[in-house]
Amino acid sequence: MTPPLSLDAAVSRFGAAAAAKLSNAAASGEPEDQLRAPLEALLQDLATIAAFAPGAIIAVGESSLSDLKTRPDYAVTSKGALIGFLELKAPGKGADPRRFKDKHDRAQWDKLQSIPNLVYTDGNEFSLWRSGDLVGRVVRLDGDVITAGAALKADSDLQALFEDFLRWQPVAPRTAKQLAELTARLCRLLRDEVQEQMERGSPALTSLATDWRRLLFPDASDAHFADGYAQAVTFGLLVARARGLPLANGLDAVAKQLGQTDSLIGTALRLLTDSAENQRTLQTSIGTLVRVLDVVHWQKISKGEPDAWLYFYEDFLGVYDNKLRKQTGSYYTPPPVVEAMVRLVNDALRTRFALPRGLASPNVTIADPAVGTGTYLLGVLRRIAMEIEQAEGAGAVPAAVEAAVKRLI
Repeated sequence: MTPPLSLDAAVSRFGAAAAAKLSNAAASGEPEDQLRAPLEALLQDLATIAAFAPGAIIAVGESSLSDLKTRPDYAVTSKGALIGFLELKAPGKGADPRRFKDKHDRAQWDKLQSIPNLVYTDGNEFSLWRSGDLVGRVVRLDGDVITAGAALKADSDLQALFEDFLRWQPVAPRTAKQLAELTARLCRLLRDEVQEQMERGSPALTSLATDWRRLLFPDASDAHFADGYAQAVTFGLLVARARGLPLANGLDAVAKQLGQTDSLIGTALRLLTDSAENQRTLQTSIGTLVRVLDVVHWQKISKGEPDAWLYFYEDFLGVYDNKLRKQTGSYYTPPPVVEAMVRLVNDALRTRFALPRGLASPNVTIADPAVGTGTYLLGVLRRIAMEIEQAEGAGAVPAAVEAAVKRLI
């Protein structure tokens, strides 16, 4: 019977394979490229030690594209489900991206810190990051991956780091604010990935952007297209979860189901995601969005309280792009102020315009050209419901509200 694989043996095998690659005179490409095969083998060994079934853990590697800032070197899956990403650096760079000096590495970290489960390594050091925060400490092996060979020795915390990484499950946000902040970070990653791929001339995205300009926004830059694409897809997925639709079945199925109740959003989501090439191009951001948002429980977050969502977009923009928030004036009036303003308008209609039913009068139309999440219109309907119930009884409220809805613009 073969004895179980130990952590020391796995690291020794990694060291031997890495040294053979890095010292090979025929090796070409960047030093981190030589670490790819040894690192893939180490990941499989660590998965075996962690009692994962053979073949359960798969690292899907990208061809080396050193100029990409939004895509890590590997996407890692467990039984087909995305669990995280792995970014490989040249030996000697370390595994703490906060200390990187290289301009490209720092710009890449600015993008990748939105990812909720990410390992950095240069072969000597390993670190685990959750949405930009270091989990535990940076783990360093004993010896140099370039020269130690089979003598490379493990740090006992390496196995714990990878166990944590491989067993990651997305955590459902508990509040609307948490959901807004989480969604904003992932939406920003999608926007950045779209813009980067546009700069690389992605045929699928370039064609979609051409249609976008022809049909909707003739003067939209690539940056504006990337922003519109990212927000439309993100909020399409959020609406799907609000309807209780699972995302793991594929975005095409989501778009079709969503189209049955929300035809505009469903159509938009299908147009933006129906290309398999687009989904492959944007696999880091869209894959992470789908995995994370699929655990969102709308009713648990709001607990049946509509006001839970009044500040959602303001909170979202504060994290996603605070400059855009200022440009669009996306700030919301506090509900107590809305309530006071609506009450004053209702009183003015009664006293100055001789309309005893105030806002509930059939010849009063309410227009809100900057509706946002509808805080004022919701306040109007609540005022009408309260006034009608006091004057005519609860039974008259539904008809009055239904009539008022037809007078809202």
